[in-house]
Amino acid sequence: MKATAKELRFHSKDLLAAVGRGDSVVITFRGKPCAKLVPYEDNNLVEHLRSEDSLFGIWRDREDVASVDDYVRGLRKNRFS
Repeated sequence: MKATAKELRFHSKDLLAAVGRGDSVVITFRGKPCAKLVPYEDNNLVEHLRSEDSLFGIWRDREDVASVDDYVRGLRKNRFS
């Protein structure tokens, strides 16, 4: 299904209802696709990553960083002193 940015603005409830039925909606702006509304899938990926407290993404390959939180706190430590 396609909808314009104007339709998204004025008929968002109808578009969300379509997404709720399992359809995906491509939003166009000035005739070009710019966004896509898709049904939300709750796969608990974020919770899984947090429960393991494992590093991922760019932090995975860093051998000098054991905890991203501690590393960032260390960077910010003297920032406002």
